[in-house]
Amino acid sequence: MASQMHKRFVWAGLFLIIILLIGTFGFWLIGSGESSLLDALFMTVITITTIGYGEVVDVSSPGGRIFTILIAASGIGVLFYMITNLTALAVEGELTKSFWRGRMERKASNLKGHYIVCGIGEVGWHIATELCTTKRAHVIVDVNGHNIDKALQAFPNSVFLEGDATDESTLLRAGIDKAKGLFAVTGDDNLNLVVTLTAKELNPSVRVVARCSAVANTGKMKKAGTDAIVSPDLIGGLRMASEMIRPTVVSFLDTMLRDREKNLRVEEISVPDHFVGKAISALALKRYRNSLLLAVKTSGHWRYNPGDDYIIESGSALVLMTTPEERDKLETIFGGASS
Repeated sequence: MASQMHKRFVWAGLFLIIILLIGTFGFWLIGSGESSLLDALFMTVITITTIGYGEVVDVSSPGGRIFTILIAASGIGVLFYMITNLTALAVEGELTKSFWRGRMERKASNLKGHYIVCGIGEVGWHIATELCTTKRAHVIVDVNGHNIDKALQAFPNSVFLEGDATDESTLLRAGIDKAKGLFAVTGDDNLNLVVTLTAKELNPSVRVVARCSAVANTGKMKKAGTDAIVSPDLIGGLRMASEMIRPTVVSFLDTMLRDREKNLRVEEISVPDHFVGKAISALALKRYRNSLLLAVKTSGHWRYNPGDDYIIESGSALVLMTTPEERDKLETIFGGASS
C-alpha cells in the first residue's frame, strides 16, 4: 500500500513538473519574447495555484486565454490529486494506527499469567528476545512510539502498548492484575522505582524484576517492593571475570542461549503437593529426552543431581535443562504451577 502511494506521488510530481515546463515555455512564447522566463514561470505558478496576483504576461489574445485555461485546468487537477492523496494517507495512517492500538489492547486484555516489559531499550530488547525465544506470553510497554515501531520489526508476535508505565491506566491496559511478572527496565532508576511502586500497588503478588544502574538506589528499590534487582554493570563485571577464568563454561552457556533450533534453557518447575512423599522416579522425567534434571530446591536446602530414590518434599521446585515444548508438557502434567 505504501509503495503504491509513493508511485502515485512520483507520477503526480512528474506531471506537475511537465506542466510547469510547458506553461513556462508557452507563456514565454505568448509574450513574444518580451517577458523573461522568470516572468513566464511566475505566470504559470500563479495560474495553477489560483493565487491570481495579476497577469505579468499579456494573455489577452484568444490563443493566450485558451492556453491559460488549459494550464490552469491541468495544473489545478494535479495539485488537487496530490492534496487528496496526501489527506487520504494521513487519515488512513491515523485510522490504521487507531485500529492497531485497539487490537493490541484486546490481545493484552485476553492474556493471563504473562509478563510485562516496561521499556524497550537495550535491556528490554534482550528480555523480549528471551521471552519470544522461550515462547512466553508478554506485553511490551514504552512511552516512545519510535521505539515501538522499531521493535515491531523484530518482535512481530509480541503485544505492544504505547504509554507511560508509571501511569496506573497504562499498566491496567497491559493486564497487570493478571500478570505473573513485570520487568522495570527503563534507562532511569527513578522511573523504574515508580513503575515498581505502581505495579505492586495494583497487584501485590506480581513479581517485579527491576534494572538499577546506581548501586546506591538498590535500597530504595527493595523498599518499593522489588523482588529482584539487576545491575548491568555488576552483571557485566561478573561476565568478564567468568570469560577469563572459566571460558569453556561461558562458551557452553552462550551456545545454549543462542541456539535457535533447540532453544535449551535452564527452567524451574514447581512440583504439586500430590507428588510429596514420592520418589523422583515417580515423575517419569526420563520420558522427556530433551530434559535433564539438575537440582531440586526445597524451602530448606538444595539437592544437586538427585537420584531416582530422592523423596520429594513439600514446596519443592525442579531445576531442569529443557526445551520450551517439553517445559510446556511438564507444566501441564504438574498443573501449570510453574512460570
